[in-house]
Amino acid sequence: MMERSFTIIDEAGIHARPASILVQTVSKFSADVNLEFKGKKVNLKSILGVMSLGIPEGAEINISASGEDEAEAIQTITEVLKKEKLAK
Repeated sequence: MMERSFTIIDEAGIHARPASILVQTVSKFSADVNLEFKGKKVNLKSILGVMSLGIPEGAEINISASGEDEAEAIQTITEVLKKEKLAK
C-alpha cells in the first residue's frame, strides 16, 4: 500500500469539477484508491463519496492506494492535483 498527504489550495476546496476530474483519473486504475479527510475514508472512484466529505481550502487529505498499479495511481493523482492547482 502507498499513501500520500496533500494540502488543498483551491479556494473553493474539492467541489464538483475537481472531484469529477479526480474520480475520472482514478477510475483508470485497478488499484483500490481511498481518500481520507477528518477520519472519514471514501472510495476515490465514487463521486458521491468524494463530494460527501465537503473538503474545504486548507484541508489536509490523505490518499492511499493498494493493488497492482498503486504506484502509478498515486503518481498520476499527484500530477493531476498539482496541474489543476488543487493541492500541494
